[in-house]
Amino acid sequence: MIFSAFERMVAMRYLRARRQEGFISVIAGFSLLGIALGVATLIIVMSVMNGFRAELLGRVLGLNGHLNVYSVRGGPLPDYDPLVQRLQGVPGVVGVTPTVEGQALVSVRGVASGAVVRGVRPEDFRVRPTLSRNIVRGTAEAFGEDNIAIGIRMAQRLGLVVGDQLTLIAPQGNVTAFGTVPRMRSFTIGAVFDVGMFEYDNSFIFLPLPEAQAFFRTGEAVTSLEVFVSDPTQIRAARDAIQSAVAGVGRVVDWQQSNASFFTALQVERNVMFLILSLIITVAAFNIISSLIMLVKDKGRDIAILRTMGATRGMIMRIFFLSGASVGVAGTLVGVALGVSFALNIETIRQGIQALTGTNLFNAEIYFLSQLPAKIDWSEVIQVTLMALGLSFAATVYPSWRAARLDPVEALRYE
Repeated sequence: MIFSAFERMVAMRYLRARRQEGFISVIAGFSLLGIALGVATLIIVMSVMNGFRAELLGRVLGLNGHLNVYSVRGGPLPDYDPLVQRLQGVPGVVGVTPTVEGQALVSVRGVASGAVVRGVRPEDFRVRPTLSRNIVRGTAEAFGEDNIAIGIRMAQRLGLVVGDQLTLIAPQGNVTAFGTVPRMRSFTIGAVFDVGMFEYDNSFIFLPLPEAQAFFRTGEAVTSLEVFVSDPTQIRAARDAIQSAVAGVGRVVDWQQSNASFFTALQVERNVMFLILSLIITVAAFNIISSLIMLVKDKGRDIAILRTMGATRGMIMRIFFLSGASVGVAGTLVGVALGVSFALNIETIRQGIQALTGTNLFNAEIYFLSQLPAKIDWSEVIQVTLMALGLSFAATVYPSWRAARLDPVEALRYE
């Protein structure tokens, strides 16, 4: 073994300080607590950031195509059926959805608000898991003809239930001799969905494709084709193949391009948080240095006696290295256990704190999601653990070296 039984015994004895050495023990305890809190905080924050990214990515890609094909001239895509068949033949493409999308004004009992209106075929609506599996009122089969689907938060905000009427006001009105008259049409609510993302639950309305084409006056054309691929993480290869298939007719925009600023901001924030929180562990490592230096100074006489009894410099260095490293290892293990436990139960903990304080700790209007997500990346946990252990071991090197270099004659002379 690297450490002998004698070295382990002396190192552990030094960690259990006597009354006159209590201050050194207090510093070591704070060092252990600092490393534990730093490791736990880093694991929790990184898990929440990973959860945010995974949840947002899953919901964004679940409601929007992995790629969108638009007309190269701008405006609607006429005669899109041959293009759909061509795209369905591209390797890796699992679905193509013709879509008409635009903005409209929602009017309910004199209350008006803006909304994003998206028209899709009823069969496409029912096979999209993010929508069909999250219908909380009504049924997915009810979507069709004049029956539409709205988000749960829009329904709550406007006081709507399944079967109620909702009036949409088109952005382009009818031009008459007396001026422009708003175009309005009423629809029946057939389904209410709850995808767990505030933006979609609060402002999205799904219409059957023929009704959307009539409402936005696109004729038989659509505004875009949503393309779904088998592996959205390998989007570049799929984008090149799809671009070749629609060359001269359409232009392709993938999900990374349409959400680039959003996911880039998440990544930058994640990296900055990792850097800032790593400083907590670094500060705790400096506490280990200070406690060990004080311990070496206090144990000068003991070191001199051990040297005169035959202890080598290597033994002295290993004793103090083991004393300091034990604090770092214990703090790291406690921090990992605390951080993982907290991350696995973070939503329950959040709800408990909200119930006790009566405050809303996670506003869906600000954070886009209705629940606090956390996804533990075990490779990151290992990375944080190794970083904490490395800093702890590095912090013990200099004090241990100072202890090993202590001259026993000088130490006993001044005692």
